[in-house]
Amino acid sequence: MDAARDSGRRQGSLGAALRRIVARGLEGGLAERLEAERSRWFLWLPVAFGSGIAVYFSLAAEPGTWTALALPVIAFGLAVASPRTGLVHLLTLALFAASLGFAAAKTRTEWTRAPVLAKEMRRADITGVVELVEPRATRGERLTIRVTDIAGLAPEARPARVRVRIMTKREGLKPGDTVRLRAALRPPAIPALPGGYDFSRWAWFQGIGATGYAINPPEIVTAADPDSLYQKMRSALERLRQGIAERVRAAVPGETGAIAVSLITGERGAITEATNDAYRDSGLVHILSISGLHMVIMAGSVFVTARLVFALFPAIALSFPTKKWAAATAMAGGFCYLMISGGSIPTIRAFVMIAIMFIAVMVDRQALAMRNVAIAALLVLVATPESLLDAGFQMSFAAVVSLIAAYETIRATSGARDRGTWVGSVVMFFGGIVGSTIIASLAVTPFGLFHFQRSQQYALLANLIAVPVCNLVVMPGALMTLVLMPLGLEAIALKFMAFGIDAMTATAYWVASLPGAVGFVREISQVSFALMIAGGLWLTLWRTRWRAMGLAAIGGGVLLAGGGVRPDILAGRGGELVAVRGADGRLTAIGGRASSFELSRWLQHDGDGRTPRDVLRDRAFRCDGTGCTAATRGLRVAIARHPAAIAEDCAKADIVISEPRPPRGCTAPMAVIDRWTLRREGTHAIYLEQDGAGKARIARIETVVGQRGARPWTKRPDTGRHERVISTARERSRRAERDDSRE
Repeated sequence: MDAARDSGRRQGSLGAALRRIVARGLEGGLAERLEAERSRWFLWLPVAFGSGIAVYFSLAAEPGTWTALALPVIAFGLAVASPRTGLVHLLTLALFAASLGFAAAKTRTEWTRAPVLAKEMRRADITGVVELVEPRATRGERLTIRVTDIAGLAPEARPARVRVRIMTKREGLKPGDTVRLRAALRPPAIPALPGGYDFSRWAWFQGIGATGYAINPPEIVTAADPDSLYQKMRSALERLRQGIAERVRAAVPGETGAIAVSLITGERGAITEATNDAYRDSGLVHILSISGLHMVIMAGSVFVTARLVFALFPAIALSFPTKKWAAATAMAGGFCYLMISGGSIPTIRAFVMIAIMFIAVMVDRQALAMRNVAIAALLVLVATPESLLDAGFQMSFAAVVSLIAAYETIRATSGARDRGTWVGSVVMFFGGIVGSTIIASLAVTPFGLFHFQRSQQYALLANLIAVPVCNLVVMPGALMTLVLMPLGLEAIALKFMAFGIDAMTATAYWVASLPGAVGFVREISQVSFALMIAGGLWLTLWRTRWRAMGLAAIGGGVLLAGGGVRPDILAGRGGELVAVRGADGRLTAIGGRASSFELSRWLQHDGDGRTPRDVLRDRAFRCDGTGCTAATRGLRVAIARHPAAIAEDCAKADIVISEPRPPRGCTAPMAVIDRWTLRREGTHAIYLEQDGAGKARIARIETVVGQRGARPWTKRPDTGRHERVISTARERSRRAERDDSRE
């Protein structure tokens, strides 16, 4: 017995020793690999910071302020106490950065906290200062108003800002004007289905507490006279942007002028939905959004022009550092373009990167491109942590990081090569367009699939035609427009710019019309998306051979992408819109014309390319004067429109969706969902499964409210009092809601 115990102890000691050896070997090997990548450690700082932000927004309940502030203190203590070298130290530093991101997100949430309208107001008398005037493609304008008074609302219940659609353009209305108007207001729209895009979260961080439409035209009470220096500067900038847009539209009317305005001032509201769809489906929508491409062309053109101008004066060119002067001039020009363009996240990222490059030129240093991206990402996330959830932020940084990583790899493997003749230069130019389009398209594909459930099959063809036109015609024309505008000669440059825009638009419509131009996929899971992001970061941020491990993570994400379970029944809009999954696996729906926007979101998440009109034409529902019925997976679904149908539906249906309030004795169905529940909790997604006998049963029911959790932007409006509104008012309100949620 003693011998056996001694043998067991020896085996246990041997096993422990082996485990220590293996652990040390793994840590040593990992430490060696990390040491070889020391120059790239900084690139992971925004990744760790962003991970903390992602954790914050993924929580079902709002964390306390003291909790969020305590986490960095705890993580800092762990980092200081850990050994100064080794994997543990790096992990504690990453944890510290993540805790800072978590705290930054919480701080931003509290900093932007403002009242949100508690319930719908049919007639709200609003007084406030116009902050933004956005033309709409069909008619009228959309106003963002900083509220000073809403009749009947106490200051603590009054939204800081409202966004209101006016159907008739108000001549002479400028940012900074104080206006008075009557409008129908409602709280910001909630997602159209569980897990869908949350407009109200975006509105929270913009300080927008209500949206709606104007009942009467706005009356200008006083001309612009802001009460603070910041408001004066902001109003002056917005008036400048509005003035530039008006002069561009005067010189180039119509759709071409609207696109020119979007490329100069960043205002895309006047572009028609058809043209937006054509650019999106052809893979050219990135051209309409001011980003790195536009900033590089603008600032680069200023830099080249400044150098040429200085070269005209030999006394200056030979005696002074004109290259540094040109860099400073280009940086100032880029900053002006950033201000005029509205300062979107991709534009800020591009400006930070190019500013660092020009600063490096001025101080005789080499600018590290990938480090520039990391600095830009970190600055954006510190200032606006909510940007992490924005598809534009994600796609912009994914594309530029992938392009830089590819360039670094090509430069390291092949070195610099002489282009030779002009033919070689042309080949390199178009080859660069083809290569960059392929790389950028692959980089943004996971984000397009996750956010929009679609991909563009002929993006390479469209970009091969349109990007050279944008580089050589459109953006130089935009620069000349801004240069000549103070002289009143902008029409000359705009005609040149319009020629290029027409060519790009024609390309977009042609490519979008090709058979199979757009591919549709069902919604991919968050786990799949996270694996693809992690793999992409690992592949692009490291430089040694172990970066190839990122391909395994990407492959794992792709493998899991199609494994999601789709809902079998969807009910929303107070029971007005209901969809069930047919035997062919596609949704069939019943609903009113005003339900088309919500239904389009459902179809988008389902990977279904049909239009709402086509789906609503399907006759899978059997209807009479009191309600409708349909079948899915052997279960009978009843939609009760009239109290007369309740008794029969409660007795015979498996699932009842009722507009009238059902009686308390309606307990036979598996689920009974009434209009008040749908209004309170949002769209319901019902998932079915088979029991042991092969019969369908309810697996789970997800709701919008349940998915959103208890966060500051998820507070539901008061639904205790429902007013009957006339159909025109209801349609206007829903049109304003669709207009908001699309963006």
